[in-house]
Amino acid sequence: MGDPQAGSSNQPSRRRSPHEAGYRERVREAMLEIRGLNARYGASHVLFDVDLTVGEGETVALVGRNGAGKTTTLRSIVGMSGIARTGSIRVAGRETIGMPAYRIARLGVGLVPEGRRVFGSLTVEENLLVAAGTGRRAGSGADGSGNSEQSAWPLARVFDVFPLLARVRGSKGAGLSGGEQQVLAIARALVANPQVLLLDEPSEGLAPRVIETLVEQLLTVQDAGLTMLLAEQHAGLVKELASRVYVLARGTARGAGASGMPPI
Repeated sequence: MGDPQAGSSNQPSRRRSPHEAGYRERVREAMLEIRGLNARYGASHVLFDVDLTVGEGETVALVGRNGAGKTTTLRSIVGMSGIARTGSIRVAGRETIGMPAYRIARLGVGLVPEGRRVFGSLTVEENLLVAAGTGRRAGSGADGSGNSEQSAWPLARVFDVFPLLARVRGSKGAGLSGGEQQVLAIARALVANPQVLLLDEPSEGLAPRVIETLVEQLLTVQDAGLTMLLAEQHAGLVKELASRVYVLARGTARGAGASGMPPI
């Protein structure tokens, strides 16, 4: 994948570095703030006092070896069952430790899980319609107060950003390729109208050309101002999307820095 700063004639004209001034200006107060997060599966202690912040409109990467705790971090943020959490996780200033997962989703936290997990027996459009009935919906404010709020990601916009899905909208999820399923998983999270989008290894198992297309589509999502936390090991994808990187090692996050991929 080419350097986003390169001037090659075959480089897509819309691609730009997340370090550019216009990108930095969008980063305001914290949309996601984690302090002293500990997570356990039964007697197994997985995360140790993790601190992590993602600014509004920012894309931050969480990198580390397999088993370092990246997936557990994302699952802890969404309140997935089976994980005992202590510490603080604030979304748009709201404390979510102790909240059930459905309330965290209603605050506007969307997850693109590792392994895609699309509904194989449903069509692409049915997968999206099911997801559109969850999360921060039209007619429901971010705090669940019932204040009217139109979805930022109606199906028409999703099909515009991901034209591949428009072409296969009547196909069953089980019949899609790995790349098509990954795009569907991202679109499914978007139609729930998130404030924060969590992506768990979105490049896993995808061919290089598919990853490049995925980067272009995620840049479009990024341009819409959505806050994203990306758990990923693909150096090129991290470099193109993230403004900062946290390295997770043995359940502890160490330092944030520029998105040049650090050694892990």
